[in-house]
Parts: sequence; C-alpha cells; structure tokens
Amino acid sequence: MIRIEGLRHHLLDVPSLIAKEGRVAVIGPNGAGKTTLLELLSGMDKPREGTVEVMGRRPELATVGWVGEFPDHTMLFSRVFDEVASSLRFLKVPVDVADRRTRATMGMLGRPDLLLRGTGEISGGEKALVALAAALAPSPDLLVLDEVDSHLDEASSRLIRETVLSSDQRAVYCTQDMDHAAAADLVLYIDGGRVMLRGPPEEVFASLEGTCFYPSMWRLRR
Repeated sequence: MIRIEGLRHHLLDVPSLIAKEGRVAVIGPNGAGKTTLLELLSGMDKPREGTVEVMGRRPELATVGWVGEFPDHTMLFSRVFDEVASSLRFLKVPVDVADRRTRATMGMLGRPDLLLRGTGEISGGEKALVALAAALAPSPDLLVLDEVDSHLDEASSRLIRETVLSSDQRAVYCTQDMDHAAAADLVLYIDGGRVMLRGPPEEVFASLEGTCFYPSMWRLRR
C-alpha cells in the first residue's frame, strides 16, 4: 500500500492519496511533478511537508527497487553479474544466496547470457534490463520505474512491460506509453503537481478522451 498525507514538496501538492492496487501508472505532461513523486516513493528524496509511506513505512525503511530513465548513468560495476548482484550485496544477503538470485532473476528476464558480459559492452536496451534485474533481485516492497521505456527499442520496451505486468510485483511506473498505462490496475494523472484524476484506466482515459493522453489501444477497444 502507498499512503500520502499532506504532501507539499516543490511543485507537488497532494493532500491525501491511498493506492492499494498492485500496479500504478503515473501519467501527465512534462514538468507535472511525476519524477518528483517517484523519487519520494523510492526514498531518494524526503518530503518537506507531509508523509509518504510504502507498506506502512517511510520509503527509506522499505525495500524499494528503482530504475531511472537513463540506466546507464547509474551503473556502478564493470561486470553485469556484479551490477545485478549489487542490490543484494548492499542488503548483506549471503554471497551464495545473492549469486543464486542474480542468476534466477536474469533467467526470468530471459537473458542469463548477459551475466557473462561487461556493462560497457551492452546496448542501451540491455542496460535497462540489467537495471531492472538489479531492482527486482531483492524482491522489493515496491518497484519504481521512471520512464524506463522512453528511449528503448520496441522489443526491449515490450520485455520490460511484460515483466512488470506478468509478475506479482507491486510497482509504480511513470510512462509516456499510454497503452502501457492502460494495462495498470490504477492510473494517476498528474498536472501542475496535483493528482487531477485517479482510478481504473477505463475511468481515467474516459475523462482524457480527446487529449494526447488517450491511448490508441483504448480507442480501438471502443
């Protein structure tokens, strides 16, 4: 569960928000405050006013997996294996357990071959998969994705989307792909730092019909 009360932070002004749903899509125009919200949920920033909770705890006390828009900017290690395993090692998971989870996570993503390669020799799409694997390996309380799919080829974007949607992982993701947003359990439409719309995709997109945020797949369904 995500709970926000009395939040005022930079542009954001969210009096109250509770999200019990498993997968939450955050959409809205550029500069609306989406990334700021995700950074607060991940524990990367702390609210100036109000409270933000993930599973009843402050985000910095929860296990949160983060993947940003430019995963290659946050790579810490020269080997893919070490990069994926790092999230487990930082949590002081025993080495043998961390190694097994690392292999299992990359196997789940269908790219165990990447573990043998260096982070400097893989493509942008592959770096996004490695960052996702590192975020997923500890089985976090919350997975936070900030427009990870915005610079990827269609195959890589589809794999990330399918991984998030097919798992039981609780996730919040910001995306400009409205078809991806339409597959979430809950959609938040943010504009000017405020949550203007909140609800199931069909309700939110019905309110957005005629705007650039109305997804093509939803139009075809109707």
